[in-house]
Formats: sequence, structure tokens, C-alpha cells
Amino acid sequence: MLEVAEIFRLHGPQYREKFGAAMLPSHRRAMQDIEQCRTATLGGQLYYCNQCQTERYSYHSCQNRHCPKCGNQQANEWLDQQQNLLLPIPYFLVTFTLPQELRAVARSNQKTIYNLLFRTSSQALLKLAQDPRFVGGRVGIVGVLHTWTRQLLYHPHVQYMFTGGGLSADGNWKSARPDFLVPEKALAVIFRAKLRDELKNTGLFAAVDRRVWKKRWVVDCEAVGKGEAAFKYLATYIFRVAISNNRLRKLHDGQVTFSYKESATDQLKRCTVTAAEFIRRFLQHVLPNRFIKVRYYGLLSPAHRQLLQRARQLLSATTSKLNREAVKTTAPLALLSCPHCGGPLTLLSPLAPRGRAP
Repeated sequence: MLEVAEIFRLHGPQYREKFGAAMLPSHRRAMQDIEQCRTATLGGQLYYCNQCQTERYSYHSCQNRHCPKCGNQQANEWLDQQQNLLLPIPYFLVTFTLPQELRAVARSNQKTIYNLLFRTSSQALLKLAQDPRFVGGRVGIVGVLHTWTRQLLYHPHVQYMFTGGGLSADGNWKSARPDFLVPEKALAVIFRAKLRDELKNTGLFAAVDRRVWKKRWVVDCEAVGKGEAAFKYLATYIFRVAISNNRLRKLHDGQVTFSYKESATDQLKRCTVTAAEFIRRFLQHVLPNRFIKVRYYGLLSPAHRQLLQRARQLLSATTSKLNREAVKTTAPLALLSCPHCGGPLTLLSPLAPRGRAP
């Protein structure tokens, strides 16, 4: 099966030679890690099968969050960590999309704009939810940043999982309507105003086309069911990378072909680009070093966990158990059974890393 790592190994040197001076350190490191993932360079273990008398080499993962082959159990581990945040209520999914006119500035100033995107969108949500016409209380939200479309184009947006209710100022629980949380148009207006005001403090305001502040911004809100299903969905979204290896179809004459599903028609289509363009599209979705892509606000914020406990008591809830089996992640590499006969493997020796390339 064709892998991103193979494309990087074959065409990465030429890409680095051409664009290396302009490449960010995080982009260089992502390429290096993906190229070396599960290879002898990172070391591993040597196993032996007595049943079919064969040796089995198992190499270490790179653990880079952008690698298509890593993150085997991360979604399930994250779900385990969310046990104490789960409430037995309906949840909503709210998506804030950065307008086209802001994307060039965002791509050149990723950490600044991504932080503003999180801050202003979460503030807009929390503010409108406090309105007694809608929820009338402090809600809980968890958000994740994504930056790509199915064709790997640059499309920054934040998805929030939002509790269908909140804790009022007098300490009572206020439930949202089953099929309505807050008005999307009003939410978009507040989001636009807050981001505009924040951007003025960064020195980047003049670089943005002024017409963007008069156009309609896009915010989508939809009900997604009970908490278990909502968190399972978000878990798979959090640990998704820009493109998985199973979407790659062909590498021929310096051209990469990959498949994608068209949103409007739900039809499976193919896109063919040069290897250099594929690498460029992939790398523009590599996040800045140490950037936190999952954030918690309101009742789910670590600073307000006592309020979350109060909400749970009011709802007479005990923490629900999440069904980990329903989360689809990349299958972990089998280390204890032979891939040829299925027999047990015996560890012979560790394999020392050969050293990372500079």
C-alpha cells in the first residue's frame, strides 16, 4: 500500500532542496519523523516464532501527531480521560469557519490566528448561551482545530462539542431545546466582531481585506445526540490527520493520486497533483510546535470542575461509561503473534536506533 512516508522519502529531498530555506522547523521535523516511522532508524524489537521458525522485526513509531501511522490508541485513551466530563444530556456540534479573506494571514501567522480563532469563537458561544432566551446558563464546551478539506486545501475551522444546557447564576440547571441551541446568524455576528477587535491588537489588521468585516460569516450548529455518541465522534475527529494512507491511490511519474468524498454529492472522486504540490498541501496542516489543538471552556474548563460536579448532582447523574469499541482508530501493530502462522512470538533482543538524520 502506498504511504505518505514513501512519497516523502522519494520526493522529499528535492522538495527540501528547493524550499528548505523557507520551511518551518516543525515542517522539517514532521517530514523526518514520517519518513523514519516504523523503520530501523528508530529501533525496535526482534521476535522469533518457534512454530514457523521465522524472525519478526517490529520497529518503533515516531509518535508525531501528524503521522498517518501513529495514534493507534490515542482516541480510546482520550475517551477514558473524558469520563468525568460526560453528562447524560443532549449535545450539539458547532463549527466556526475562518473566512477565505483571512486564510493567507492565518497561514503566515498560524499560532497567533489559531489562538484568536479559539478565543473569539468560544467567547461568542459562551456569551450567547448565557442569554435567557436560549440556554440562560454557563455551558460546557470542548473544541478541536482542523485546517484541511478533503482535497488537502487550507480551510481552518474549529469544531465544538457543546452541552445542551448550562448552570444558571443561581445554581440551577437550564436545559436547551432538543433541536435548537443558539441562533447561527447572531453567533456569527458576535464571532466576527470579536475576532475583528482582537485582530486590531496584533498588527495584522491592515493585512486583511476590509470587505471581510461586512460579509456574512459561516457558523453551523446541529444536534448530535447524547454525550456518549458526541464524545466518540469528537475523539475520531481529534486524532485524524490531514490524509490517511488508505486514501492514497497511485504515485507515478512524480504525480500523486488520492481519493476524497465530495461533500455535495457524497460521491468518491480522485485528485491528482504533483508530488511537490502534495507535500506542500500536507505540510500546511502541520501545527506549530507545542500548539494545543484541543481546548476546554465553561463547565468543562479545568478551572470550573466544581461547577461541573454541581451540574452532575442536579441531573442526578453518574458518569456514563463510554464504549471504546465503537471508536475506529488505526489498528495497533501486533507484537505478540506471528503474521505468518499466528503463533506466539518470543522476544530475542531489542534493536538499537540507528540515529535520526539531521
